Amino acid sequence: MTLEPNWWITVVEAPIVAALFHMIHGLRRDLQERIERSDQRENDVVNRTRDALADFKLEVARTYVPLSLIREVDRRLSQHLLRIEEKLEEMHRVNARPMRLRERGAEEDES
Repeated sequence: MTLEPNWWITVVEAPIVAALFHMIHGLRRDLQERIERSDQRENDVVNRTRDALADFKLEVARTYVPLSLIREVDRRLSQHLLRIEEKLEEMHRVNARPMRLRERGAEEDES
């Protein structure tokens, strides 16, 4: 009983190929898991940073401008708006007067 060299090659080669396939598959799976964990950590860091930035913006908004200054600006803005409203009402009265005169003139012409 003589064993041919091809048979020995097949007997040794098949387990080696199977082992290599198993190793490559394991490495691929491990690499994919690491990438997913890295993505998750990155997302967590981004979310924490975003939350910290939002908190900082809120704190700056609360403390940057004193409340007294905000009240003063609001008061001045209200005064300006009231003056604009008065001017618009005056313009409306002035423009409405000639129309009433024209209407009276039209009524007198009809009589």
